[in-house]
Amino acid sequence: MGIFSRLSDLLKSNVNDLIDRAEDPEKMVKQVIADMQTELNKATQNYGKAKASERLAEKKYLDAQKISASWENKAKAALSQGNQELAKQALAKKVKADEDTANYKEMYESISNQTEAIEDQVEVLKSKLEEAKSRQAMLIARSQMADTKKNLAKSAGGFDGSSSMEKFRRMEEKIERKEAEADAFTEIAGTDEIDNDSFEKIETDAKVDAEMQRLLAEMNGGAASVDAAE
Repeated sequence: MGIFSRLSDLLKSNVNDLIDRAEDPEKMVKQVIADMQTELNKATQNYGKAKASERLAEKKYLDAQKISASWENKAKAALSQGNQELAKQALAKKVKADEDTANYKEMYESISNQTEAIEDQVEVLKSKLEEAKSRQAMLIARSQMADTKKNLAKSAGGFDGSSSMEKFRRMEEKIERKEAEADAFTEIAGTDEIDNDSFEKIETDAKVDAEMQRLLAEMNGGAASVDAAE
């Protein structure tokens, strides 16, 4: 049956094979299970028909046995009454019943063997279907993980690391230049401030000395001014 070849693929649990053979492995897994269920339904129906045929053949076989036994009993009854001619007629019917019994027995055994084989097939399909259902979630999860890994690999493949690092390096150099310029301006600004303070201090000291001379002159008179000048 075609289903067994598909079962073989599924039960090997090789999700990579499924991916290679179908664009959507998840749909394929579900379809395989649906196909298995369909095959199981068909096999179950065939088993039911075979079982009915087996029972019919068995009934014919048992009926033929009863007919044969019945004619034998009639032959015995005829002989017990000394009627051999009637006994022969009964035995002739028995022989025909025996032939039918042999034929029905052969047919019954043949159908019984076929029915047993179909029953075994149904049980195998049931077992495989249950196993497939129990592994369906795992296969789908593995398929989704494979898709994720594949997409990540594609993204990584499209990423130009050397180009990006070169851009990063150039940006870092720009920032370093800006930092150097800021430091230089800070130094220059600091120097100007120091020079201005020095000049302001000289001017302030000169004014302070002049005020000192003025006050000394006022307090001590001209002599004090002369002494202070010396």
